Amino acid sequence: MKVYGIIGKSLQHSFSPRYFNNKFSDYNIDAVYEAFELENIDAFPGLLRQKQLAGINVTIPYKEQVIPFLDELDPSAESIGAVNCIQAHKGRLVGYNTDITGFTRSLQPLLKAQHRRALVLGTGGAAKAIQQGLQQLDIPYTVVSRSGVPGTISYPQIDEQVMNTHPIIINTTPLGTFPDITEKPDLPYDYLNTNHLLYDLVYNPEITAFLQEGRQRAAQVKNGFEMLCIQAEAGWDIWNQ
Repeated sequence: MKVYGIIGKSLQHSFSPRYFNNKFSDYNIDAVYEAFELENIDAFPGLLRQKQLAGINVTIPYKEQVIPFLDELDPSAESIGAVNCIQAHKGRLVGYNTDITGFTRSLQPLLKAQHRRALVLGTGGAAKAIQQGLQQLDIPYTVVSRSGVPGTISYPQIDEQVMNTHPIIINTTPLGTFPDITEKPDLPYDYLNTNHLLYDLVYNPEITAFLQEGRQRAAQVKNGFEMLCIQAEAGWDIWNQ
């Protein structure tokens, strides 16, 4: 039996095991998908030796940290600098990034004429894929960080003008994920209006505190579930190519 899995730090509510185990069952494939919580990325080689994984998904906070352990990067992962899908093939680990596919395909149908610029909240591996996706869609963006990373702005710098000139706001942070459902990015939400589109990579709960702020002001909102499904299917195709 082949073993697939996901690595991350906190995976109690991960969507992936049920999703892929259902696919294995539907297609009558002799395989199992498990969640592997790692205290740090240095535990990854030991996991590989123990389980001999055939395919791996990667989530927060290891999308960037896992790269030194891989033998090769697909051009998409190399350009983004983050990996969320690993194929084990003939003793080699090849890293891919399917987040970009999931994001662009789920965002594009929502875009309207006023959606000409985006705020990207966060600077992690997911944020890098989002930035690449926005570039593919020809949407300029500004990155927001808590720590003042060069080339970004900080949350206290976000005022009415910034909110009005960035009608797309994308949360790539884990803020608001179950069970911490009251958490949300520190934004001046009173400046939201019907021109805004709020997109949250978090999908549990379905409507995060961030999205609820948008809903209350008649903004368009979208959670990360469809993105997750699309990128999971892209990963499935990689493992079965």
